Amino acid sequence: MAPTKTTNANMSNANNTQVPDVDPNELQPMQPNGENETSSENDSVRLKKEIKLHNGVAIIVGCIIGSGIFVSPTGVLKESGSPGAAMVVWCVCGLVAMLGALCYAELGTSIPKSGGDYAYIYEAYGPLPAFLFMWIALVIIMPTSNAIIALTFAKYIIQPFFDLGCDIPDSAVSIIAVLCITFLTFINASHVSWAMRVQDIFTVAKLLALAIIVTAGIAFLAMGYTDNFTNAFAGTKGPSNIALAFYSGLFSYAGWNYLNFVTEELQDPYRNLPRAIFISIPLVTVAYVLANVSYLVILSPNEILTSEAVAVTWGQRILGVMAWIMPVFVACSTFGGVNGGIFTSSRLFFVGARQGHLPQALAMINLDTVTPMPSLIFVCILSVIMCLTSDVFLLINYVSFIEILIVGVSASCLLFLRWRRPNMKRPIKINLIIPITFLLICAALCVLPFMTDPVPATMGVIITLCGIPVYFVFVYWFDKWPLPIRRCLGMYLGMINLLLFRQMRLCINFFQQMKVY
Repeated sequence: MAPTKTTNANMSNANNTQVPDVDPNELQPMQPNGENETSSENDSVRLKKEIKLHNGVAIIVGCIIGSGIFVSPTGVLKESGSPGAAMVVWCVCGLVAMLGALCYAELGTSIPKSGGDYAYIYEAYGPLPAFLFMWIALVIIMPTSNAIIALTFAKYIIQPFFDLGCDIPDSAVSIIAVLCITFLTFINASHVSWAMRVQDIFTVAKLLALAIIVTAGIAFLAMGYTDNFTNAFAGTKGPSNIALAFYSGLFSYAGWNYLNFVTEELQDPYRNLPRAIFISIPLVTVAYVLANVSYLVILSPNEILTSEAVAVTWGQRILGVMAWIMPVFVACSTFGGVNGGIFTSSRLFFVGARQGHLPQALAMINLDTVTPMPSLIFVCILSVIMCLTSDVFLLINYVSFIEILIVGVSASCLLFLRWRRPNMKRPIKINLIIPITFLLICAALCVLPFMTDPVPATMGVIITLCGIPVYFVFVYWFDKWPLPIRRCLGMYLGMINLLLFRQMRLCINFFQQMKVY
């Protein structure tokens, strides 16, 4: 898995062993600085800076707003116990997300590398902690998240074709989810601008859905439908339940750091990264709060708590014969979420391979499309496998608090680098109170699961620690393996990469002939 030297005459594997018959003008390995090692400065190969400010906003908004706000905003209301407390929790969660985003704005402009948390942990603490993040992202977080969102998309895109109350066949849901992932992988592999166009369109679609919900809610609120807000704080639960409500709320804001995974492709990252953050987080916070107000204006708290999909129930109450558009809007929201997940997670694995923590084949770039095609195909395969696994929801429970832990570790990188590298260039330098406050919040949220339900949290820690022997065997000690084994492994990985690449080329050539390209 360690990075090796390559030449322009061939594509090399992890041991500098040649693989047969690949066009040198199609794929080139990338080095950690983003350049081909044997190229001159003018011939260096790198991902293009094609992400503009509005694309960055679409990535953040599109990754945060998935299915949660439409399907089940019940966790916050259930744990808080009252509509008033739930509204406070949603507002404070948005503020916490903004604190974290400010930390990432400094990190992203100080360390302008793709990979997000991986790049920051590597820079501050070294390769082993960074590999453990890569390990948990590879095994669980990224492919499982993509699969769950794709399964949600499949369920709601075909729901209008079934009568209300009818069970949707699991096989149909899985097949459509797999088609969704493979189609979006093709889009992402074909051209970055295609992926950004999809992200922009479906982000607008989900904001349009929220606009419909919010507008109707404000209209009914103006007509005097305020019964559910009478004694709004009656029934508010104790501190332990409020803490669980915060946990659910912050989970709904997950995705605010995804733009940091693609910093190298962002135009003028020193200006556009913080601007995208400052636009996106307040926008999402306002949308979330107003959407929940609309739900409470139209539906009673009991109806919200018992509904499997709050937006669908809301649509049936308000939209009448047009109620079918809500499942379609939920599907559009999740479709954009899958696209954003595939785009950002492929860059994470691309950067990990570039640093030698994953097979070097994943650090290849297609020169025709200027996309990390092998990494995209790798993400596609992992996500499809998770779509066929029945226990993905159990797995995501095991590592849900690990995501909070990772964000906290990344925030600690800011404090560590302020201490160890005080003269580091920092285009944005936030007040130390912000990262300290955010770090304390993350620490509290990491301790909470051990007090309420320790089994999933403990399993998450065990899965993470399993990455330590993998690191030493396949990364740290890899050069000490017998040469024949390393050559066979390198040849095997190279041939798989070549096979997948040629299949993708056939698809692209087919669309070119159909004049879709």
